[in-house]
Amino acid sequence: MAGGAGKRVTAAVLGAVALAAVGGLLLLCLPNRDLREAPAFKYGIVLDAGSSHTAMFVYKWPAGKENNTGIVSEHSMCDVKGGGISSYAADPPAAGQSLTACLNQALKDVPKERHALTPLYLGATAGMRLLNLTDPQASNNVLGAVATTLKEYPFDFRGAKILSGEDEGVFGWVTTNYLLENFIKYGWIGQWVHPKKKTLGAMDLGGASTQITFETQEEIESPHSAMTLQLYGQTYKVYTHSFLCYGRDQVLKRLLSKVLKDARYALKVENPCWPRDYKRNFTIETIYDSPCTTAEKPTNYFPTAIVNMRGSGDSALCRQRMDSLFRFTGCTYKSCSFDGIFQPSVSGNFIAFSAFFYTVDFIQSVMKRRIAMPGDLEEAVVELCNSSWSELLQKAPGEEKRLPDYCATAVFIQLLLMKGYRFDERTFPDIAFQKKAGDTSIGWALGYMLNLTNMIPAEETSFWKGTKYSSWVGLILLFVAIILVALGTMFCVLRSSKGRGTV
Repeated sequence: MAGGAGKRVTAAVLGAVALAAVGGLLLLCLPNRDLREAPAFKYGIVLDAGSSHTAMFVYKWPAGKENNTGIVSEHSMCDVKGGGISSYAADPPAAGQSLTACLNQALKDVPKERHALTPLYLGATAGMRLLNLTDPQASNNVLGAVATTLKEYPFDFRGAKILSGEDEGVFGWVTTNYLLENFIKYGWIGQWVHPKKKTLGAMDLGGASTQITFETQEEIESPHSAMTLQLYGQTYKVYTHSFLCYGRDQVLKRLLSKVLKDARYALKVENPCWPRDYKRNFTIETIYDSPCTTAEKPTNYFPTAIVNMRGSGDSALCRQRMDSLFRFTGCTYKSCSFDGIFQPSVSGNFIAFSAFFYTVDFIQSVMKRRIAMPGDLEEAVVELCNSSWSELLQKAPGEEKRLPDYCATAVFIQLLLMKGYRFDERTFPDIAFQKKAGDTSIGWALGYMLNLTNMIPAEETSFWKGTKYSSWVGLILLFVAIILVALGTMFCVLRSSKGRGTV
């Protein structure tokens, strides 16, 4: 027994020595710095000033990795309370003041020593595009007030501007494919490589506009919708279009205008897209205060007149009313989506985000309806639109604010995708409705920052090594040592077991 015990001790000692050797190799592989030192990061801040609200995104990436990809991530985000900055046209200073709570959060989220080095951008989208169309001076005043507030913070403020619809679409496409590593990927051997993957199309549904962007091999007949991007030495021919007045909030206003017009502007009227027994009163000016609805303003217009509207929950009639918001005739190209806008055939996989995601997520999580095929969406829309107000409240008691409009939004999405963009039984399953890719929100903000900070170069990146050669040698030796330790330990254990069996 003494001999067996001695063998067991020897095995234990050998294992400990081997593990110590492995530990030594591991220490040799670690960078030569204080282990307690936190990695150094760079930061960037983008304020997404949408039509209905503003969101602030703080991004971060390793300080030594600028001009690489797949490394920028969302550090934090903050939803600004109140409406979008365009809603402060009558009081521009309040637009700047509304941002302070989130900016104060950014002071905490970004380390103090990095404040002055952190770029800060504000991009405004369709809400400000509409304001700029109707009142350019008010638009300039709002942007000026916002810029004044942003300059008061210790960040590197680089401007507040209104994005074009095409920029919004393309930057959303860039964000999507950047996050999914479709442009370039970090290989396990420490090199950047081009993955042989196709890019994904991007569909965004905001409050005042909707965008569709995708790579195509077809001829793009409308020059306004054609974009050629040079990213990492690769050329991408992209189709993009932004439909102003086709965002969720503006569509809902246009629908109410259509309902009133069809009822000859009666102040007591039924809305087929609202749930049965749901009712709401509002002044007529809340419908016609937008350039998206002014063309249907009644001749005898009294802004303070009260409209008494009640839901009738009629899915078929709702679809007719919504269909009338589109124009599917008058195409002068080989193919169009709607309103005479050229569009090539949709191809490849797509990600649909923003209000696309929230609406489909409601259908799937609250209505318990799986959306995989066009027929699934059709059946879900019928059930949703034919539900009563009390039935919907039972299913989603915490969503009273948005609950009345889910039917109208779902019908709009169905028409937009199937009749507008021309998805069908074959291509509809290629759409993924998502809010994030990993831990980062999908939208135009990240692509916008990557573009303005030149973090996606146009030229080929060649083979950038993310780890020093000596470190890779150390890691290989580490793996060899681990294998040897495992084999040695198994050998010793087997010999020890054999020794005990012969005593």
